[in-house]
Amino acid sequence: MTAREGDEFSWRARVYWEDTDGGGVVYYANYLKFMERARTEWLRSLGHSQQEIAEQFGFVFAVAEAHVNYRRPARLDDELLVSCVPVPEGRASIRFRQSIRRVEAAREPTLLAEGEVRVVCVDAKSFKPRALPGFIQPVKVDDGK
Repeated sequence: MTAREGDEFSWRARVYWEDTDGGGVVYYANYLKFMERARTEWLRSLGHSQQEIAEQFGFVFAVAEAHVNYRRPARLDDELLVSCVPVPEGRASIRFRQSIRRVEAAREPTLLAEGEVRVVCVDAKSFKPRALPGFIQPVKVDDGK
């Protein structure tokens, strides 16, 4: 299976005590952790794990850039829906548009945070950039327009 440009992947998470500050609100840096986990689960949905890629293919991913806009706070015990959309960027990097929403019964999920994260594919030993493999490089979708 390969990634397709514009395909949204969503992953559900729960806010635990360890994710929050003293007031029961998610600590700002932990939103990046939720985003990271969603990207890892996206990779799993393609049939690959981070460890397998490092050991069998000899490369790892490094975050080169992250931007987050915080809209509303997530709180202890909230159920979250964390999404990522792969966007082609270059030979060795991929950008993900991501959002975190609170899941609420009988209501549309509430947007809590949104952002973009650029990830670079690097050699596991030298950390020099290398081309994304075919199963990661998003396939551009021709919608006929």
